[in-house]
Amino acid sequence: MKEKEFFNEYIKTFLNQNTKLNLISKNDEKFLWEKHIFDSLSIEKFFEKYPFNPKTLLDIGTGGGFPSVPIALAYPNIEVYGLDSIRKKINAIENIKTELNITNLHTICDRAENIKDKFDIITSRAVAPLKVITGYAMPLLNKNGYFIAYKSIRTEEEIKEAQSILKKFNSKVIDIIKYDLPLEENHTRNLIIIKRN
Repeated sequence: MKEKEFFNEYIKTFLNQNTKLNLISKNDEKFLWEKHIFDSLSIEKFFEKYPFNPKTLLDIGTGGGFPSVPIALAYPNIEVYGLDSIRKKINAIENIKTELNITNLHTICDRAENIKDKFDIITSRAVAPLKVITGYAMPLLNKNGYFIAYKSIRTEEEIKEAQSILKKFNSKVIDIIKYDLPLEENHTRNLIIIKRN
């Protein structure tokens, strides 16, 4: 994982956008690295276990650009697409992209069900329950692609609730990668890895 220093320019630029647009709460600003950037970069744990050279990644419901922007910065060889239906959030990401000249980052202001392209990896973080987001993600996944859902503590429950939608798309949860955020109180997170059979 790239060091915090690598992201200093991004942190500055993000905080500047946040004062205008309130992408994350004021309270969360002081935990921007721990709660948002570090969390976004935990996709590294997936790449360590599944050696895979994706060309494209779609982040559904990217919001203020998590995980899309940190991933684009850390992995310049992946074309990263941040998707959100809220124009002000997409504009903020565009501003960050321009200011930092992130050439492999692209934005899409639309809803997932309107997207026609297919992607090697799809991510989603804090958007909707797994049973909902899986229904949006699976039709957009390339044949050998992976859907990676960033989730917190209700992982097992959400997977149970998503069984019928997983079955519908002939896909299954192949792994749950646990990790902790670098915060004093216990913040366990999970990457739910889903693949088509």
